[in-house]
Amino acid sequence: MPWTHRTVLLCVWFIYITSSLVAGLQETDEDGHRCAELNSTTWTQYRQRTKLQVQYLLLTRQNPDCAQRFNQESLAKRKSFFNESRPTKVVIHGYRAVGSKPSWVTKLAEALLRAQDVNVVVVDWVYGASFAYNLVVENYKEVALQISVLINQLQTHGCELESFHFIGVSLGAHVAGFVGTLFEGRIGRITALDPAGPMFKGADTYDRLDPSDAMFVDAIHTDSDYFGISIPVGHVDFFLNGGKDQTGCTRSRFASILVYFPVYGYVICDHMRALHVYMSALNGSCPLVGIPCPTYDDFLEGQCMSCDVFQGTCPVIGLSKNSGITVSPIPREKRLFLLTTSSPPFCAHHILLMLEVFPLDKSAELEVTLRTEDQETKQTLRLHTGTTVYRKVMIHHVALCKINTISLKNTGAFYRQGEIHVKSVCVSEFPSARHEEPICVNHFYVRRRTAWSHDFVNVCGF
Repeated sequence: MPWTHRTVLLCVWFIYITSSLVAGLQETDEDGHRCAELNSTTWTQYRQRTKLQVQYLLLTRQNPDCAQRFNQESLAKRKSFFNESRPTKVVIHGYRAVGSKPSWVTKLAEALLRAQDVNVVVVDWVYGASFAYNLVVENYKEVALQISVLINQLQTHGCELESFHFIGVSLGAHVAGFVGTLFEGRIGRITALDPAGPMFKGADTYDRLDPSDAMFVDAIHTDSDYFGISIPVGHVDFFLNGGKDQTGCTRSRFASILVYFPVYGYVICDHMRALHVYMSALNGSCPLVGIPCPTYDDFLEGQCMSCDVFQGTCPVIGLSKNSGITVSPIPREKRLFLLTTSSPPFCAHHILLMLEVFPLDKSAELEVTLRTEDQETKQTLRLHTGTTVYRKVMIHHVALCKINTISLKNTGAFYRQGEIHVKSVCVSEFPSARHEEPICVNHFYVRRRTAWSHDFVNVCGF
């Protein structure tokens, strides 16, 4: 049954009420000084609709585990670790529930500080973010106004607008966007992690994040069919696994734990995947590369394999300047697609599977398996009587040059084609800097319920 807008909002409320998240910021530092903490609300405060309050917490490499409360006074009196010569990352959370705090803040700050020597300023607007969703949306521009006051103060102390990088999660992405609007797009960068969709998809660009809000805007979409937005909002928009259902996020996985709220695991897992992928990308263990393509279906069918629109340099998720894009001016609202795994570091090698068969009398089904010594990836192809050439994108945990075996199995039922005459099967990795030739095998038969396999002597070059 399709969800109505009202149902979505109610589910948001109940989902967050059931999640009692504990803030990751520690209470004291090594010297016994009390560390600043994120705010929390009570049910009484919720009923009274506590007025909007915004505080700022500062984390640097000098105090990575003990946040300082950061304001105009501490800045003026030089009582903080803030350094005007460093870039500044401004982290903005989104919708919260009564009593809940964004527990991911510390992990994100740690990842940012490991990657770069920066100031991390956490915007804490939990008091204003803890009502019903539609009421919280009424607050987001006021939050942006208050943040803009801080940015103006920092400018007077020598900070350049280009040095600010805003990272907004869900509704926080639109808060960052409005800050950018107030500064006429002169903010250095805004990164949106699954920017909120409800009440924003049809909004004017003045009222939501868009490419004009910063010199560079990138977004990661992982839940565009529920709580995330489905339209591009940046210069480059990464739609992971199509931007909707993420691998490893299923209702059944959580059903035994959350009997009364089985949708919890499905919705929150998808929505928060953008944050987890981004934090993993900051560790730099492997590149998460996006391929520009008009639609996800076109991408899966292997119709888009190059990054010519970016002069051959494919954008990557992370902190690299302008996502590694070298072309100028940067194209706007480009949809980028990539497939990920279900756990960190989330990246995998994209493999294009190309299959050509002789004409079929009946429809058929082929299961293609790529194997290494200890891993395998399966992909099912449905073959039709009117088509002889098929292209499909799949992922594998290791590079194509490490694949040892390719297997094809005719898994069709008795009324399907009994014997499939394969003209050729080829696999190639993309995008590939080495421009390696596809690996191909020609002319063989695959009979029903039997598998055909071919071993490779494959060695990765240098």
